[in-house]
Amino acid sequence: MTEQNFEAMRRAMVESQLRTTGVADPRVVAAMAAVPRERFVPDERRATAYVDRPVPLGHGRELNLPEATGKLLATARVETGDRVLLIGAASGYTAAVLAMLTADVVALEEEPALIALARAALAEAAGVRLVEGPLAAGWPGDAPYDLIIIDGAVEQVPDAVVGQLVDGGRLVCGLVDDGVVRLALGRRAAHSFGVDLFADCEAPLLPGFARPKTFTF
Repeated sequence: MTEQNFEAMRRAMVESQLRTTGVADPRVVAAMAAVPRERFVPDERRATAYVDRPVPLGHGRELNLPEATGKLLATARVETGDRVLLIGAASGYTAAVLAMLTADVVALEEEPALIALARAALAEAAGVRLVEGPLAAGWPGDAPYDLIIIDGAVEQVPDAVVGQLVDGGRLVCGLVDDGVVRLALGRRAAHSFGVDLFADCEAPLLPGFARPKTFTF
């Protein structure tokens, strides 16, 4: 597979997976058109880096599909001066896209093998700091954030993560609702947090965000 092949696949991704599904933010589209997604997957997965479904990364994790990531980023309305926490950095692809949209990105990942892959892939990305820790805990050391992006699907957003937003801050993620993943935009206002669901879209489930089990009699 040549660089020309990957460039053609990237253009096709933009035209068939972003523009046709409502991802219209020109900054997001331009960033995703520029970042070579094939560098953020294992070598044996490079040929399928641009498919319209999650790409297996190993260790029970997957790279989010372009449509889901594009919709999350476009709905988040990333501004140049935003301080962003990315939860579920995985192999670093979304962090690299964010680096083209804002200059202050903390990318959190808990799987050591993925951190190694992301560190190598992000070597030339300015403005991204890769940190290691449990995804569901967020990264309070650098809080508060203007924007938190959970790049995958979760059953719930922990209060500990919401508490790391500034007043008026935004959070985007995929929420599992009766077995269906619905992309969501949340906003913090003082001590409250409200969520609006804006699209149904496949997204890989992230570990650590399961709802507590309840007993039934």
